[in-house]
Amino acid sequence: MVLGKRLRHLRERAHVSFEEAARAVEVTPLTVRRMEKAEVGLKIPYVKELLRAYGVPSPEIDDFLDLTREANQPGWWHQFRDVVPEWFSAYVSLESEATVIRAYEPHYVPGLLQTEDYARAVLRAGFPNDTDEEIERRIALRVKRQRLLSKADAPAIWAILEETALRRPVGGAEVMRRQIDHLIEALAMPKVRLQIMRFAAGPHPGAFGPLHYFRFGFTELPDVVYTEGVTGAVYVDQPGEVVTCLEVLDRMAVQAEPVGETIPILAELRKEL
Repeated sequence: MVLGKRLRHLRERAHVSFEEAARAVEVTPLTVRRMEKAEVGLKIPYVKELLRAYGVPSPEIDDFLDLTREANQPGWWHQFRDVVPEWFSAYVSLESEATVIRAYEPHYVPGLLQTEDYARAVLRAGFPNDTDEEIERRIALRVKRQRLLSKADAPAIWAILEETALRRPVGGAEVMRRQIDHLIEALAMPKVRLQIMRFAAGPHPGAFGPLHYFRFGFTELPDVVYTEGVTGAVYVDQPGEVVTCLEVLDRMAVQAEPVGETIPILAELRKEL
């Protein structure tokens, strides 16, 4: 996505039209558009000829091609492609590159904060036809995603969790106790913030389903919002729609219990198990 936007900037700076760029590499103007929108892979020969057509100096071309080769390498999650739906691989990619992740979860503890036993129970319910081996592969992916939290440049995580998610008996009482303990431990991390939306808070603007927001350290990358359903997901990056989703998260953050109340509430819920 970053390189596609840089290609667009270079083309516009050189005052080259889509049609002229397409003739330089003998493709259709639509292909050039799709390269700039990161809807297709960036082929090295095409990129090289486009940069020449845009008047980019040779040393800068070499640097750009090195970045292109790096971008074309499969992400670490590619090794889990047998258990990762195509629509979810983009989520893992966004999660891996984000500097800020905000989330609203109405049903379950966010994946980055789940214990293995809790994840196993959730995945077993979500993929009832999977073999034990496939479930364990999904858990392995989730555990590897969680390494993100211990990195030196870990993203800031701010999640709002429905009280329902903490009262739902996922895996039984002992699994839930360990899960709540894990959340309390996670809150000791400087970049993890968790709020709980109590039943008593009543209706709120995000009650339609899970909502995840990503912000990145690249100026070329827009903020992205992810929502999901039974058969797939929607990724939103149009500024107006992203701002609307961010406003929803902000309003919920005001309506949910303050961050300082999260650990006492978790301790209270644990005693009830």
